[in-house]
Amino acid sequence: MRALSGLLLAGLIACFSATANAQTGYELLKTPQQTANPEKIEVQEFFWYGCPHCFQFEPHIVDWKKTKPDNVEFISIAPPLNPAWKVHSQAFYAAQVLGVLDQFHEPMFNAIHVDKNPMRKPKDVMKLVESLGLDGEKFGKTMKSFNVDAKIRQSLQQARDAGISAVPTVIINGKYRTSGSVAGSYPNLIKVLNELIEKETAG
Repeated sequence: MRALSGLLLAGLIACFSATANAQTGYELLKTPQQTANPEKIEVQEFFWYGCPHCFQFEPHIVDWKKTKPDNVEFISIAPPLNPAWKVHSQAFYAAQVLGVLDQFHEPMFNAIHVDKNPMRKPKDVMKLVESLGLDGEKFGKTMKSFNVDAKIRQSLQQARDAGISAVPTVIINGKYRTSGSVAGSYPNLIKVLNELIEKETAG
C-alpha cells in the first residue's frame, strides 16, 4: 500500500481535474485540434492507469461506449505526464500494438486499484500479462519497442496541443475539453459529452 501511495503522490500534480465551469460543463480549446477522421466525431480520453479518478471514471466511459452513436470514434490516450507514469504508458501502448488491449485494460486497472499492486516495473506488468494467458516476454519487449516509444511521444504531443494538465480529461472533436470537475460529476460529464456530440452532429 505504501508503494502504491508513493506512486500516486508522484503523479498527484497531474492526476486531478481542472477548475470547475458550472455554466457550460466544458471548456473551449484555444486552438482546435485536427482529428484523425473528419468523417467521424472524435472523442479522446486522456488517462493514467495509476490515477484513482481515472479508475472511478472507467465504469462510466465503459457504459457510454456501449451506446455511443455510430458516427463517434472513441480513442484512449495514455501520455506519461509525469515520468513515474511511463511504465503504465508503455504497457497500454504495448497492449494496443499487440492487439490485446481488450484483455489487458481492465485487469491492469484492477491490479493497481483493487489488488493494490502499483505495477511500477515492467516485470510486474509481464507477470500480469502471463496470468492472462498471454506471452509476457513478448509483451515486455514490445513495451520497449520503437513503435511504443513513438506512440508515447505522440501522446505527449497530443496532450500538450490539447492543453491537458490533468487526467481523466475528455476532448470532443478537437474543440471541447471537459473533466469530472469541469462538468461537476462523472454522470454530468457523460451528459455534456452527449450534448456536444449532438451539437457536432448537427453541424
